[in-house]
Amino acid sequence: MFDALTKRLGNAFAKLTSGGKLTESMLDSALGEIKIALLESDVALPVVKKILAGIKEKSVGTKVIDSVKPDEQIAKIVYDELVEILGGPPTPFGLRHDKQTIILMAGLQGTGKTTSAAKLAKWFAGQGKSVLLASADVYRPAAKEQLSMLAGRAGVASLPIIENEKPIDTAKRAIKSNEDVIIIDTAGRMQIDNDLMDELKSLKIVINPDEILLTTDAMTGQTSVNVAREFNQAVGMTGIILTRADSDANAGAALSMKFETGAPIIFTGTGEDISALEKFYPDRIASRILDMGDVVSLVEKAQANIDEADAKKLTERMFSGEFNLEDMLAQLRQIKKLGSLGGILKMLPGIGKISAGIKDKINDSNFQKQEAIILSMTKKERRQPDVIFASRKQRIAGGAGVSVREVEQLLGNYSKMKSQMKQMQSMGGMQGFMDMMEKK
Repeated sequence: MFDALTKRLGNAFAKLTSGGKLTESMLDSALGEIKIALLESDVALPVVKKILAGIKEKSVGTKVIDSVKPDEQIAKIVYDELVEILGGPPTPFGLRHDKQTIILMAGLQGTGKTTSAAKLAKWFAGQGKSVLLASADVYRPAAKEQLSMLAGRAGVASLPIIENEKPIDTAKRAIKSNEDVIIIDTAGRMQIDNDLMDELKSLKIVINPDEILLTTDAMTGQTSVNVAREFNQAVGMTGIILTRADSDANAGAALSMKFETGAPIIFTGTGEDISALEKFYPDRIASRILDMGDVVSLVEKAQANIDEADAKKLTERMFSGEFNLEDMLAQLRQIKKLGSLGGILKMLPGIGKISAGIKDKINDSNFQKQEAIILSMTKKERRQPDVIFASRKQRIAGGAGVSVREVEQLLGNYSKMKSQMKQMQSMGGMQGFMDMMEKK
């Protein structure tokens, strides 16, 4: 979602690298470039004006430091402005300690509202909380059945379906249950109308929810901001779930949402999987936009998805010099658990400066090919790659559906990795490597 803006801002900062110190003319030039970058990314004009005014105000009052380059000074100021416009410190979100937590989901049809309700349920269940999903949508065919099915995938309870039950009665029945969290999915519409808003207002009065979350689609740009504003004025949103945040949509909606509505983005939907829901951290998002990476989120993903004992065992084998193709396969599978390679790359600092040609080669299909190649080998070949010669390469390539050259490329990559591991071993293995890092 932020790729285009990252590239445009990077180009703007690059024009400042030739100067020794930040001057007023350089600042004006940079502001012009940043303005274009934001507008082309579909950021609302009032938001653009707010960001530019903040940058100018902070730049004028900033002490010039000889050791800091102009592009670095501007980047830091832009970072601060982006964090503020995205919502400042992360918005607290979680359970009420004194009672059951009730969440009302709202949004138009097609924004991923029902799926987001299930993703949210999965998120709470991952924290060890009991969750009930209930559908108050009596208009869309099979809406209740869909939510019940998604509840099963999320591993949470769903409210038993009663045919022809009114939305208000469904909601009343849901809040009588004993689960820690009650998530009530409401009806959507193709567009905002009075009936939809009246129903939401009635539900709000009856169940008195702790959170009213709106789902909006990042793909619809400023339209989603307008929708969020209308929902907020009608029922008062406490937060927003921005879906399809993994798309190639412009970043305007995310940058405009909090400023235009007052309701912060709480989560982003980052894929179709039931687990593809990420907490929204303005500082981390600002860091990604400016190509500074998001290592904290990457580490959190690793902690949540990779078994610590398996990771430790694999690391020890790598540093012991015993690394073989079975270990390489295990490594590939651990990386796959973190999500798409594109998503992982965006969390690494400076990835925007890598050429498109190189980035194109680092993709999920390449990983799938490598996995298929290793799986086409015999156990002996995986454990003793030195036995793989011409005839074996042809057989492996045929089994994996790839060329012999691709098999050779994988073997070449494996040899380089093993060579690097041997160098580490000569330094004293993993402990020697850690000692070396501490001295730095």
